[in-house]
Amino acid sequence: MAPSVVENMPPTNAPVLPPLAPTNAVKDIGSNPVIPPLPLITNAPRPQPVVTNVPGVAAEKEPSSHPDASGQARPVKNLFEAQIALSRLGISCGSIDGISGNQTRDALRVFQHQQELPQTGGLDAATKLRLTLSAPVTTNYVITQADLDRLMSIPKTWLGKSTQTRLDFETILELVAEKAHAHPSLIRKLNPNVNWDGAVSAGSVVVVPVADYPPAKVKASYLRIHLQSKTLEAFDAVDHLLAHFPCSIARQVEKRPVGVLRVVVVAENPNYVFKPEIFPESAEARELGRKLVLPSGPNNPVGLAWIGLDKPGYGIHGTPKPEEVGRTESHGCFRLANWNAGYLAQLVQIGVPVYIDP
Repeated sequence: MAPSVVENMPPTNAPVLPPLAPTNAVKDIGSNPVIPPLPLITNAPRPQPVVTNVPGVAAEKEPSSHPDASGQARPVKNLFEAQIALSRLGISCGSIDGISGNQTRDALRVFQHQQELPQTGGLDAATKLRLTLSAPVTTNYVITQADLDRLMSIPKTWLGKSTQTRLDFETILELVAEKAHAHPSLIRKLNPNVNWDGAVSAGSVVVVPVADYPPAKVKASYLRIHLQSKTLEAFDAVDHLLAHFPCSIARQVEKRPVGVLRVVVVAENPNYVFKPEIFPESAEARELGRKLVLPSGPNNPVGLAWIGLDKPGYGIHGTPKPEEVGRTESHGCFRLANWNAGYLAQLVQIGVPVYIDP
């Protein structure tokens, strides 16, 4: 499937869904390689015990990531394990880092609400008992030559980016962290003997968290975005939570829509149309004065997925800087980590309503 161009256009008069002439026109240009979805972390044998200084992750003779001897699920022991267990329920804490922050506390409150526990946002004893693991939280990942071949130097300017054939990963640390839904600092701490700033060769084995989401078997009936908490949630037809993600919202209050919008397009691996008028703060944009098409890839401005909404210029999308989601603000769109945007793209379809609460 060829990548698509994401460009915000005036609304059409087509009232029927589907198909719908979308607010966000998606044009097949077929000129750039498709960056495949990130695979599951499954290419290596069972990890050996690792001594780590990750907050909340104690060094043990046998990794705490393993279920008990009976093979039954066991309660989580610390925040690192809690973030993994929540992720496996479709409840994202953002980039996994083993640290208690606002996004982890929000995720814990969601789980506590589901379990009818006091919504403290803390990993208290009652929450630990309910939040369980039945499989290892880490595995080994073998770095391949194909991984290394993807790495590239990305120009800093809009014009320079538009001249590339793709906008892929710049470093092997970035690639491994994104595949593992993890913060780069966590990957460093789990692998203290790896020289990430030097030459990492094909065949190198690194330890990564296993934080795969549940299979997307049920489509979302609606989405809800909470501007105050900077979160996005997907629900099925009977109001069961399918996914919870941190998200970034518009920097300017007047650019934050409130009410009901609808999904009008879903595009994976999109290209991006740069419009200088959207970036008045950029000296380069003011000098260019023309549109540019930026190719697809994880370092594309909208990341690996674009979910266009029926308000001109608005959508839900990925980002080249997942660790900044919810901590920095956008020009108007709702920004997710690439892995969250990709998962959401599997859950939604054209016509799904998006309720935006203040």
